[in-house]
Amino acid sequence: MIDITIENFESELLATSAHTPILLDIWAPWCGPCKQLGPVLEKLETEYEGRFILAKLNADEQPEIAGQLSQMFGVRSIPFCVMFAQGQPVDGFVGALPEAQIRQFLGKHVPDEDAIQAEVETLEAEQLADTGDADSAMALLEDALIKDPGNDEARFDLIKLLVAQGALDPARSVFEPVAARSTGPLAEQRVVAFGLLIEALAAAQQGRRPSELAAAIEANRRDFAARLELAQLFWVAGQPTQAMDELLEIIMRDKAWDNERARKTYVAILEVMSKPPHKPVPAKATAATGKGGEGAPPRLEIAGKVEVQATDPVIDQYRRKLSMALF
Repeated sequence: MIDITIENFESELLATSAHTPILLDIWAPWCGPCKQLGPVLEKLETEYEGRFILAKLNADEQPEIAGQLSQMFGVRSIPFCVMFAQGQPVDGFVGALPEAQIRQFLGKHVPDEDAIQAEVETLEAEQLADTGDADSAMALLEDALIKDPGNDEARFDLIKLLVAQGALDPARSVFEPVAARSTGPLAEQRVVAFGLLIEALAAAQQGRRPSELAAAIEANRRDFAARLELAQLFWVAGQPTQAMDELLEIIMRDKAWDNERARKTYVAILEVMSKPPHKPVPAKATAATGKGGEGAPPRLEIAGKVEVQATDPVIDQYRRKLSMALF
């Protein structure tokens, strides 16, 4: 449990909530319901063993923070609890709720133990895959999906490894639970991309050899079907830039060919190459320091500083190439 003041609001609350959910209990010494709620929250923090952190804020001593949060959520009474996740206030509740209702609230924001372990295994699997130990990586990813079937990145990482091994049917089986999310007006781009990756593997296994495709393209530079086949071969062989180079040749000659299939495949390759941020893995809160400059007065920032993920220069380069080809 940590006590929040305007001096440590950013370093102890916003920064820490980037990786561990924090429940901020806004209370006052004169508030009877606050005294009832406090011990329940402390008990739950202990029981959850680090999956969330309880923070306390005395509304009488820190009126600026309490007032801004109350205004944000349209609340005028205490106790008032605010859940912070990834550096932002995301939800809250008012009053001394029964323990069962608080557990329901926590369930919306605090990962269960299986989900945490699945995320850890996914991270470990990525490291193993980077070192070439695909078998161990796949074993971890399979276990992660058993623990947390909703871990999309574990699913997609496993599909990539299966495609690299040419395991078409297993890749289709792993993709099947999310396949419906790749169709319709609300189709998810990342799911669509992995569906196209599996389609590329199927085409590569049934299509012509690279030498045959090269000969076809040499004979007719506008043989877009051959170029697409060659791009699919490159993609599933782990050569995405060569695949995109072939697709660019199609896009520059005929953007609309086959319902923009070249552009859609190109975008899918970029999506598969991209690595979205992992879900935060809860960790014990650590002491943090952060001062706005010597002698600077404390300043309240409700919106947390967003950590900008490093970009991949190859992905950036090929995004620019696509943009230039389209416009």
